[in-house]
Amino acid sequence: MMSVTESFARVIHGLTVGHLTDHVIQRSKRMILDTLGVGFLGTSTEVFHKASEYSKIYNSNASSSVWGQSDLRLPPPYAAFMNGVAIHSMDFDDTWHPATHPSGAVLPVLTALSEALPSSQKFSGLDLLLAFNVGIEIQGRLMHFSKEASDIPKRFHPPSVVGTLGSAAAASKFLGLSMPECQEALAIAVSHAGAPMANAATQTKPLHMGNAAKHGMEAAFLAMLGLQGNKQVLDMHTGFGAFYANYSPKVLPNLESHTWLLGQQDVAFKRFPAHLATHWVADAAASVRKHLVTDRAPLPTDHIEKIVLRIPDVQYVNRPFPDSEHEARHSFQYVACATLLDGHVTVPSFHKSQISRPQVRELLSKVKLEHPGDNLPSFNTLYCEVSVTLSDGATFTECSDTFYGHWRKPLSQEDLREKFRANASSMLSCDRVERLIEIVDNLEDLGDCSHFNNSIVRFLLRFINI
Repeated sequence: MMSVTESFARVIHGLTVGHLTDHVIQRSKRMILDTLGVGFLGTSTEVFHKASEYSKIYNSNASSSVWGQSDLRLPPPYAAFMNGVAIHSMDFDDTWHPATHPSGAVLPVLTALSEALPSSQKFSGLDLLLAFNVGIEIQGRLMHFSKEASDIPKRFHPPSVVGTLGSAAAASKFLGLSMPECQEALAIAVSHAGAPMANAATQTKPLHMGNAAKHGMEAAFLAMLGLQGNKQVLDMHTGFGAFYANYSPKVLPNLESHTWLLGQQDVAFKRFPAHLATHWVADAAASVRKHLVTDRAPLPTDHIEKIVLRIPDVQYVNRPFPDSEHEARHSFQYVACATLLDGHVTVPSFHKSQISRPQVRELLSKVKLEHPGDNLPSFNTLYCEVSVTLSDGATFTECSDTFYGHWRKPLSQEDLREKFRANASSMLSCDRVERLIEIVDNLEDLGDCSHFNNSIVRFLLRFINI
């Protein structure tokens, strides 16, 4: 009987472009465009520049480009690390269910490899889309082996776990590894996986994504060199099961009956850079604000007695008085107060000057959290209710069970492009932004996908002045 690990290797090795569906191609292209945009924006962050300074020790002539760093080229794993850090540096990247950020660990691997491999090796846009979707698929299949994975995480950060194996799977597919080599790459990747949730809301959290990209690619390279691991690593509770409670792995279906998880479950795209759960809070707070503010009048903060947020119990997003941008991105309280005060949350909302405003601190002191028993910590079912009580006793309450951008209420294609334009325009000219949108829109028609990455690299190196 085939083991679970063997069945994963069979899927990685055996899937072809013929297995891709139009539905999956369209969804994955949206993910690629969004991930590029948030990655470009992320190159302006402090954590990216700190990681960049560190990575210069790996400078090499045989290398791949780092987004936004015209003077820095690195070996492919380290270029993937840097670009993975950029993607997650603002917590602005896509989110899936069960809970993880799927694209950030995979796309940097494929762009780095497509640039660094010999020019004699040609890969089509469909080859790139296939490898991308294999990396996404493996993450989803692993998360379906545990009920714990369906909930907002408490112990491990999922991209550092399933993302590492997704990266290894994508690299293995793109590099053309044999089925036994794919199996070894998964085993090696498991020993590279994992990062604790304690580093959420710090500058270290984005490193989880960069490490997932780098370590997965390294696992594929090591497998190509013959390094061996446990051939049943996905079958065992002491293997991949060490990361998730109630781990119950199953052999994957035959390729003849393969269906893509991305075809069944879309991702969420964020409209502002913060933990996904805060987007329900912002949605409900914006509705409450309409009861409190008319026209362009300021919020009557002096008349607000109490603010109650009825949310799931997610402790690492419970930050009553955040002091940094990373804490604010992981604060139910801050996102609620910023929305009430300003009417919206945007990229500048997390600048230090915005977080430390006296009006914000005043509102934060009035926030109370409640955790209704039916409000479970799942991105698929959670809701948020915001109640604001005024000094005269009047109370206004609004509830959000689905925000715009969630997979149940997806961003329109034009709004997704607008997000990309806003994120990429700080680095690229308008013409280059539109050209990149066009390339991604027609990715399946590219005969040589190196054109895709070369376009990114050319735009960054020739037209960006960091």
